[in-house]
Amino acid sequence: MRLRALLDTDALGLKLLGGEDELDRTVRGVMTTDLRDPSRYLSGGELVLTGLAWRRNAGDSEPFVRLLAQAGVAALGAGEAELGDIPDDLVLACARHRLPLFAVHESVAFATITEHVVRQVSGERAGDLAAVVDRHRRMMTSGPAGGGPDVVLDLLGSDLDLRAWVLSPAGRLIAGSKAAGPALPADVCARLAAEHLSAARTGRRGPHRLTLGTTLYSLFPIRSSGRSATQAARDVRETVLSDWLLAVEADASDWPEERLDLLQGVTQLIAVERDRRDAARTVRRRLAQEVLELVQTGAAPAEIAARLRVAAPVLLPGLGAAPHWQVVVARVEWEGSDIEAGPTAQSLLEEILVDPLATGPEPSDRIAVAHTGDEAIALVPLPAVSAEHDGSEAGILADALLDSVRDPLSAGLDDDGRVTLGVSAAVHSAEGLRGALEEARHARRVAAARPGRVCAAGHQELASHVLLLPFVPDDVRRAFTARLLDPLRDYDRRHRAELIPTLEAFLDCDGSWTRCATRLHLHVNTLRYRVGRIEQLTSRDLSRLEDKLDFFLALRMS
Repeated sequence: MRLRALLDTDALGLKLLGGEDELDRTVRGVMTTDLRDPSRYLSGGELVLTGLAWRRNAGDSEPFVRLLAQAGVAALGAGEAELGDIPDDLVLACARHRLPLFAVHESVAFATITEHVVRQVSGERAGDLAAVVDRHRRMMTSGPAGGGPDVVLDLLGSDLDLRAWVLSPAGRLIAGSKAAGPALPADVCARLAAEHLSAARTGRRGPHRLTLGTTLYSLFPIRSSGRSATQAARDVRETVLSDWLLAVEADASDWPEERLDLLQGVTQLIAVERDRRDAARTVRRRLAQEVLELVQTGAAPAEIAARLRVAAPVLLPGLGAAPHWQVVVARVEWEGSDIEAGPTAQSLLEEILVDPLATGPEPSDRIAVAHTGDEAIALVPLPAVSAEHDGSEAGILADALLDSVRDPLSAGLDDDGRVTLGVSAAVHSAEGLRGALEEARHARRVAAARPGRVCAAGHQELASHVLLLPFVPDDVRRAFTARLLDPLRDYDRRHRAELIPTLEAFLDCDGSWTRCATRLHLHVNTLRYRVGRIEQLTSRDLSRLEDKLDFFLALRMS
């Protein structure tokens, strides 16, 4: 709205004291303040209302007005309740800085002006944005893509002053409006995604709200635009791990229906962009399915290599040579349900295999994922130079993959779902692809034997004792650890002797007395006494390799 409209509203009791030539300025909001320097809270376009409590003498007006002008405010409204007539020094300062100045009659509350401006500005912006959203929707449904989620979010920023982001269910930042400023930190994205998934699983109606620090976010689900009413009414577990969400930095609990409907329209626009991207993945999914079928049916390596040569330019354009490959296997399981979880696992892998620091949907278009039953299998291309640099550590690591998705996905899985992941080593030929697939599947079975809702295992663990531990029956595990460690735990409980930490440190230092004493900040003689007590209580000899190994395994299984 314009300043002129405020002056023409008799109920507001405003009197213009200066700035007649600036009445066509646009008002974007209201701020009431009596701070000497309110500039940190101003973003431009505000009508600033003040009771003049900041003014102690005539010299205070100039710096106050200068700060407002530099912040780009639309006008200043000064209340007459405290001082009566507005001081001349304030009138002159506003004239020097071409800042329109209104006198607010003592009978008019600042709240009345604020309510009027907010109602007018919100109504105008909502109407303007609704028209833009409708135009954008028509363009997208009748022609090429509308420019991605970022374009839609920029509408919220420019027309409603809303900071907004699109997140994947695993907490990856997909898009953010220009008005949103710097990207959300990864831990904030994870918390927002976890809250959204938890709310979806418990059936709470959206938008969901979450306060992090001093910031309140409202969360809106983004559901596939092609989903029919019948599909939408089916089990939420079919889509909870694949639907995106819109996070808005605002409290939507008191929004009118019109604004909520508007945000619903925005989520539909983003859903259209999501569906376009999924449609573009069809070729990559088909390539993955063809390669997988060749590998599983024992096709000749030359035939598999030919398919990989076709896939490489699609997944890594510009390389000119077939890259190395990794295989990642994921399985989604729901207790007591016959839901076909393969498509969910496929969509999930396509999201979580993207570098967590990458934004936007495009990086995930370089991953080919197929699914069969409840299992999804990803062919992840690696540039040859990356794999040759350090073959043991190149590409995706299971621990890093798990750390980036554990918390959000656990919330979506609630108490009846599991996601398990297995990661192979990098291979550089078609001959190695079948072995990589089996390796990834075996690693996933190792992960499935562990406790927890989201578990992962990598190829490094398949050549270690770690491979065997998950398959030890629970009763055997308990009996073995109790026989070796319970005497030490009981002694520690009675005497606070710290024998268990001493044992862990001694084994970790490969039995080196000097290194272990240094780590524990003990005299070597004190360490020898503790180790002797351990041997006495357990009837074991820590100088023997067999006994060291038994203690090591007991600590790992406890």
